[in-house]
Amino acid sequence: MDAVTQSPEDSRRHELGAFLRSRRERLSPADIGIATGARRRTPGLRREEVAMIAGVGTTWYTWLEQGRDVRPSVEVLTALCEALRLDAVEKRHLFILAGRQQPERRSAAPEKVDGTLLHMLQSLVLQPAYVVGRRWDVLAWNDAAVAVFGDYGLLEGDARNIVHLVFTSPHHRRLLVDWEELAHVVLASFRAESAKYVGDPDFERLIALMMRSSPEFRDWWPRRDVARRLTGVKHVRHPSAGAMAFEHMSLSIDDGSDMRPIVYTPLPEQNSIAKLEKLLEAQPAERRSA
Repeated sequence: MDAVTQSPEDSRRHELGAFLRSRRERLSPADIGIATGARRRTPGLRREEVAMIAGVGTTWYTWLEQGRDVRPSVEVLTALCEALRLDAVEKRHLFILAGRQQPERRSAAPEKVDGTLLHMLQSLVLQPAYVVGRRWDVLAWNDAAVAVFGDYGLLEGDARNIVHLVFTSPHHRRLLVDWEELAHVVLASFRAESAKYVGDPDFERLIALMMRSSPEFRDWWPRRDVARRLTGVKHVRHPSAGAMAFEHMSLSIDDGSDMRPIVYTPLPEQNSIAKLEKLLEAQPAERRSA
């Protein structure tokens, strides 16, 4: 079929086949422990060798490389990834080309904010910003965030968690204008994101703590509301600066983690920019960000 007349689906299947072939030809039999004779002419692995390692039929695998409509399952794609020694980026590319959702392996390893992200955070002088982890724990923050929301460095463990702060901190309840509306959104967004971690002990422990600590959480959590809110305007009632307004946005980090920077940009209304500048000028050095 002429490439000009191919449908997007046809083009995607042919690109999938070409990608598999390129990865197959890149491997040598020695890479996977296959002995070869001196007269071998095929570059890399043969199709039947890949099929054997992945546990699929040779004819079926040949059709897949030819771009035929054979629709590999998630399990078969995972086996092909292992057979072809694909790295994380190549695996993701293969699953996208195959039109499948890649199974996600969620790590419980300690989260660490790298130097590049920390540098970006500190460069946002007039934008309060912090980084949250997979469970919405606050992992890093800048001076402007301390000036507006308080010093996260004074909090430990579960207390340094956005859900915990919103629902149990008297300071945050006073600080956030329209607290009830915001708390509903926070809870629904947290539930939507925590679906990836159902059964995770750290999540279960936090949820159990919140059920004990907050009547509102205890009442709303069983409703199973979900939401996804990446941007919006947040109004705060700062104890010394008074009314302030911020536009906020949640950003994604394309590194396979679930860490996200949350950035607040002061708006002209309520003289928020000038108020933030004064707060930063008055901020003691010992209360600045970690």
